[in-house]
Amino acid sequence: MNTLDFHDRDLVTNPTPRVPVALVLDTSTSMQGAPIAELERGVEVFREAVAADEVARAAVELAVVTFGPTRLARDFAPIDDHALPALAANGDTPMGNAVLLALDALERRKAEYRGAGVDYYQPWLVLMTDGQPTDSIDAAAARTTALVQARKVTVFPIGIGAGADLAVLARLSGGREPLRLSGLRFADFFQWLSRSVARVSQSVPGAKVALPPPGWAEV
Repeated sequence: MNTLDFHDRDLVTNPTPRVPVALVLDTSTSMQGAPIAELERGVEVFREAVAADEVARAAVELAVVTFGPTRLARDFAPIDDHALPALAANGDTPMGNAVLLALDALERRKAEYRGAGVDYYQPWLVLMTDGQPTDSIDAAAARTTALVQARKVTVFPIGIGAGADLAVLARLSGGREPLRLSGLRFADFFQWLSRSVARVSQSVPGAKVALPPPGWAEV
């Protein structure tokens, strides 16, 4: 007899429409020290805030891709399942490869939703970096642009510090204006993100949702 893997079991026991969120996080050498510590704390703030909301907890699934080097640190799973990955800063900034890896993970998870008959909201990809890519972003830029235009993903590009190139991030956003984090306000950003996904989880899939103003960003 075939046994269901974790993802299939979860979709059978919880048919709530899903909000898949992929965090694509720069963990290159330049993030050493306070930035990586605050980033890790911010991700935990996000998880705790979403898990505290009954509706969002049932709907939001989280994946984490880190780059420096690139790895799928956490595949899509319910927000309150599995430990969050520890973040360590080292290596280059292969941003293009990281975005492609996250999009691949999203496509696999969407196929699992469809196979289980579970509806889902437009996926979110949150890209955070403090520097310049050390690989080509051409393929990632073309793919994200096509997906955003087809309303198959929403990209939130966030620059960390003065070294983040917002023009590069704009190429990966499909038209959304990149924002620069004010100082190291990671916790504020992830609180905003948790409120935003909570709003989405309480809407009808496919509907437009007004997000809270980004008070964590430089203006």
